[in-house]
Amino acid sequence: MPSSRYTVSDVMTHTAIAIGRDAPYKEIVALMDEWKVSALPVLEGEGRVIGVVSEADLLPKEEFRGVEPRPEEFPEAAKAGAVRAGELMSSPAVTVHADASLAEAARIMARRKVKRLPVVNGIGMLEGVVSRSDLLKVFLRNDEEIAAEIRRTVLGGSAALADLDVAVVEGVAILRGALPDRALVPLLARAVRAVEGVVDVRMDLDGQSS
Repeated sequence: MPSSRYTVSDVMTHTAIAIGRDAPYKEIVALMDEWKVSALPVLEGEGRVIGVVSEADLLPKEEFRGVEPRPEEFPEAAKAGAVRAGELMSSPAVTVHADASLAEAARIMARRKVKRLPVVNGIGMLEGVVSRSDLLKVFLRNDEEIAAEIRRTVLGGSAALADLDVAVVEGVAILRGALPDRALVPLLARAVRAVEGVVDVRMDLDGQSS
């Protein structure tokens, strides 16, 4: 049972705001405010990503204002005296490739506790940026579009599923009809849930709700 093949390239912002390693602190803050972003890639040379400056990297300057920073006790205090992107950035950058799945990008964000990922090519050159809100764009797909994809990619490829149809209401896929082989239920549910934009899956097979 095939599934959706949405990738990062389908939802990412292709025009990314970035800075060089010599960008000063106040310029970084101003760019974040102007473009309403929480992090900026730091580039070197022709556009290779060498790090990322995030709001978390900037906050120690305020956090330790008026007190003596003690890096041995608070590692983040080392950035309180930084004034350039090269000193502030987290490096190496946590990145993702344009052909990565949305699920893979979401896992990286969750595991590394970041809100945005620079999108790079095979040699580390910046191609764009993907954010948490970008990954949620698939849930803006309309119900008819989602239902049509389920019919085409999940139900349409198997004779065993020929007597099933699907309706989608507010992202919830509701499968109805006859399914002689109930062993297919978990496989069917997993395949439908893998279609981008599906919020949940419900089944009414031969009048039996599940």
